[in-house]
Amino acid sequence: MKFALHHSRFRAVTWGLLSAVTLAVSGCASVAYYAQSVSGQMDLWWHKEPLDTVLARPDIPAELRDKLTRAKDIRQYASQTLHLPENDSYRYYIDLGRPYVVWNIFAAPEFSIEPKKWCYPVVGCASYRGYFAEGNAKKYASELEQEGLDVFVGGVPAYSTLGWFTDPLLNTMMRWSESRLAGLIFHELTHQVIYIKSDAEFNEALATAVEQIGTLRWLKEHHPDKLELHLLRIERQREFRDLLLATRTRLTQLYGSPLNQEAMRAEKKRVFSEMRAQYEQLKKHWNGDDGFDSWFDQLINNARLALAATYLERVPAFYALFLEQDRDWPKFYAAVRKMGEITAEERANLVEDLLSKHVALEQTLPN
Repeated sequence: MKFALHHSRFRAVTWGLLSAVTLAVSGCASVAYYAQSVSGQMDLWWHKEPLDTVLARPDIPAELRDKLTRAKDIRQYASQTLHLPENDSYRYYIDLGRPYVVWNIFAAPEFSIEPKKWCYPVVGCASYRGYFAEGNAKKYASELEQEGLDVFVGGVPAYSTLGWFTDPLLNTMMRWSESRLAGLIFHELTHQVIYIKSDAEFNEALATAVEQIGTLRWLKEHHPDKLELHLLRIERQREFRDLLLATRTRLTQLYGSPLNQEAMRAEKKRVFSEMRAQYEQLKKHWNGDDGFDSWFDQLINNARLALAATYLERVPAFYALFLEQDRDWPKFYAAVRKMGEITAEERANLVEDLLSKHVALEQTLPN
């Protein structure tokens, strides 16, 4: 059984034309960055086609036709059943002719798991920086490495403009299973319901919770025979998440210790080595399932561990909130919007209270 971390672990929020207003007042490096962002977004606009137009072509490959037809049904389900925004997002298609739409850069100090952050107009600060060209991403990553930072560059198969523009389906998504494709659509549309500036942990936990609850319900209604396998995947993802978070905790303790840099560097290497060994034990527990091997095949450093908490740690809080709102989607979104109106500290405390309820994903299904 193969599966991997969801697209959202490597998501790009593409600022597009919203960022162009900063060009006149930014330095040269910022001008170049925002210019490539605008150019990349414009290229998508020029090439997107309505889904029905693509499906009407007689020469469309059968596999692609099937995937796009399913995506169309999922998109309708998102609005009609999950009460997610009714707009043109994911009702267009583009074949980019490349494996990823954006390459994201993540960075953290050598002896810290606190990610470097970049601040942008409209959306606030985030722990990644995205480029439409892989070469540009790697060039900037090299500059950060020269500053002594741990750096990771990850290809992004999907992106969100938070409802400011029409987000399309991309060829980069078509290699996914139906459940992952459904999850992506539900996740990204949730960002259009609410997006709190500079609170990535809240935004991503919420969207991931809606993704997981929505996918579970989609499968129950359309593919009940796949429900058990999907729940098993979610459980193993949770165990993998716990491994990453435990490693983060160990590194935090290490970096706060009085060790000198040479000793700390050696201990850091040992912690990562032990994390790999613990993953091998998990695979034995999973009867040999190697679904996360691809995560370990890539560079492991502080930048990647910092990313883990952003997308995974607070998800169950929103399971609890969903149950508190009687599994009613409009009531749930209304409660979420109210959380966006309070202070960051109050919001964090409320999330912690919800986490203490220990609600499992299965409990969100109706009887």
